[in-house]
Amino acid sequence: MLNDYNLTMLTDFYEITMANGYFQSEIRDSEACFDVFFRRVPDGGGFAIMAGLEQIIAYMKRLAFTDEDIEYLRGKNMFCEEFLEYLMNFDFKCDVWSIPEGYPIFPYEPVMTVKGPIIQAQFVESFILMQFNHQSLIATKSNRIVRAAQGKPVMEFGTRRAHGSDAAVYGARASYIAGCVGTACTIADRNHDVPALGTMAHSWVQSFDSEYEAFRKYTEIYPQNATLLIDTYNVLKSGLPNAIKVFKELKPAGMGIRIDSGDITYLTRECRRILDEEGLTDCKIVISNSLDEYIIRDVLLEGACIDSFGVGERLITARSEPVFGGVYKLSGIERNGEMVPKMKVSENVEKITNPGFKKVVRFYSKETGKAMADLIMLRDEELPDGKPYEIFDPNAVWKRKILEDYEVKELQVQIFDKGKCVYDEPTIGEIRNTCRDEIDKLWGSTLRFENPQTYYVDLSKPLWNLKQELLHKYSEQHG
Repeated sequence: MLNDYNLTMLTDFYEITMANGYFQSEIRDSEACFDVFFRRVPDGGGFAIMAGLEQIIAYMKRLAFTDEDIEYLRGKNMFCEEFLEYLMNFDFKCDVWSIPEGYPIFPYEPVMTVKGPIIQAQFVESFILMQFNHQSLIATKSNRIVRAAQGKPVMEFGTRRAHGSDAAVYGARASYIAGCVGTACTIADRNHDVPALGTMAHSWVQSFDSEYEAFRKYTEIYPQNATLLIDTYNVLKSGLPNAIKVFKELKPAGMGIRIDSGDITYLTRECRRILDEEGLTDCKIVISNSLDEYIIRDVLLEGACIDSFGVGERLITARSEPVFGGVYKLSGIERNGEMVPKMKVSENVEKITNPGFKKVVRFYSKETGKAMADLIMLRDEELPDGKPYEIFDPNAVWKRKILEDYEVKELQVQIFDKGKCVYDEPTIGEIRNTCRDEIDKLWGSTLRFENPQTYYVDLSKPLWNLKQELLHKYSEQHG
C-alpha cells in the first residue's frame, strides 16, 4: 500500500516514453496545464463525490526514482542517458489545485488542475486517475446506499470481495467519507481511522457442539456487543430461539441478531415481533447478504424491521457500474512565456474538452443555502460579485437562467506550490462531515436514484467564446 513502498513507477509506460520524448524536444522546459474531470455519473445518478486526494498528495510528496528504477529503464535500451540522469535528480515542481475530498462533483468540471514542467505534469497522470477514479467511484456508490438506508447505519463489509488489498483499504476509506459508519477491514481502522466493526461468521457457530453453546460463549466474551448470526441452520426455528435464550440468561449490555440469507422482509418482521413479545425490545436486527441501494430501498418500503445494514460486494466493487471514467487532458502549454490554450476535438461531442487554465465556482442560494449551479471560468476571470448573473447551457445556449441573491465559492484549493505541499490536510472525520454537509445543500431532485434533475454546470462567456474560437480554428486547420 501507499505508505509501504515507493510507487513512482506505478505508471503507464507511455508516461515514461513521452517524458523521454519531451526531454529530447524543444518543449522540454515548457510548462503545461492538465485538467482532471469525468464525463458521466455512475448508475445514472445526479452527482459524484470527490475522493482519493489524500493518497495523491502522499504520492506527489514521495516522487523519486530509485537506483533500481533507473537500472530497469536503462535495461529497456530506449532512453538516453541524459534523460535517466534527469530522473535520478527528479524534483517535483508542479502547482496543483483540487476540489477537496467529500464535495459533490459534476461532469466536465475541472476537479483537479496540474500545472508545471510538462515532463512532470504529464508523468503524474496515471496515479492521479487511479486514486481519483477508484475512491470517487466507491464513495459515490456508498452514498447512494447510505441514502437508501434512510438514516439507518450502513457498515462496509466488502473486504473479501474487493479487487485486491488496496481496493479493500481505500474502498473502506471512501465508503466512510460517503457516510458508512465503519468497515470490516481492520487495517483501514489502523491506518485511516475508519472504525472497524464485525461479529462472527457461520464457522463460529458450526465450530461448537450446539448453536446455543456458540451463542452463549460469544455473549460471555463480548457482552457489550453481542450480535449473533442466527441463520446458520434455521432463523425462526433454531437461531432466534437460541439467541433469545442466551440474551435472557446473560442479559448483555448490547444485544443484536444478524441475518445473512433468506426473505429479509418476512424474517425481520417475524424476528421483531417475537423479540418484542419476549421483552427484548432493545435487541437490534442487522441485515447483510448482497445488498445494494435498490434492495435496501425496497425492503424498507415493504416494512422490513431493520436497524442496520452490512453491505459487501455490491458496494466495494461498485458492481452495477464498476468504472468511474475520470480523464486527464491537456488544456494549455507554454509558448514564448505565454500559456496557450489547447483542447481535444472529436466527432463525439462529449469528448470535446474545455481549453485553458481554469477554475470552477459554485453558486449557493442565500435564502435556502442550496447549491444553485457550478460555473467553469478562466483562471484570471473575476468571480461573480453578487449582481444578477446569467448562466447558459454550453451545448444549448438558448437555455439561460439568471442567478440572484447568491453567494459564490471557488471550489478548487491549492495543494502544491512549485512542488511544496501548502494544503492543511483535514482528518477523515472532517472530510466525512464536509461530504454530509455539502450533499445536504443539493436539492432532492438531484439526489434521486433514477432520472435525477440535471445540475447546472455551465461555462463563463469568455471561456465559451475561447472554445468556439478554437473549434473554428481547428476546423479550418484540420478539416
